[in-house]
Amino acid sequence: MATNVQTRPARRAMAGPTQSDRQIAAQPKDLPGWGMDADPENDPTYPMKHANGADHQRLDYEKAPQQPLDMEILHSIERPNVTRVFGTSTPPKGLSGAIRRYAYKFSEATATHWMTLILADRVNVYEGIIEDLAHGIIPNLWVERGWRAEWKVNRAGMIQKMAVGALAVTGAVMLISRRNGKKARMSARYR
Repeated sequence: MATNVQTRPARRAMAGPTQSDRQIAAQPKDLPGWGMDADPENDPTYPMKHANGADHQRLDYEKAPQQPLDMEILHSIERPNVTRVFGTSTPPKGLSGAIRRYAYKFSEATATHWMTLILADRVNVYEGIIEDLAHGIIPNLWVERGWRAEWKVNRAGMIQKMAVGALAVTGAVMLISRRNGKKARMSARYR
């Protein structure tokens, strides 16, 4: 079975531990795999894609003009600049924005980057609920959290989740009240 995929040279050693992620990002051509699809002779989609003759003219296109930067845009440290076009619907703000800024200090190759972004998403959900309440809008959590659909499709699973949640809350309340009771007894004993 013949393919046109060339063998890749052995990976060079990664940048030394003395270089910061930002210094590494400033040298994109030194990153393993950077621009790997720029060589038409080494097209990784070869067996699946049917060439039409004009496939590699995509390398000679006129780039779109840079979208104006009129708000804070977070971008990967692997990229020296922001992309030409980017989303502006939800600029980073509040606690979730601070968490996102922290996440973008790390390389996209680290779990820290992605787990911190997931945490920021969760925090943003609660910020949205608080913002709704501040504007006098009572959120319909039954619908917005998908509980109505789950009740319709997976009633047994939802009942199980509710029972486990109720058990966890009951246990937490009992543990906290027990600790508070001990503290009250201890402080009364030593008065």
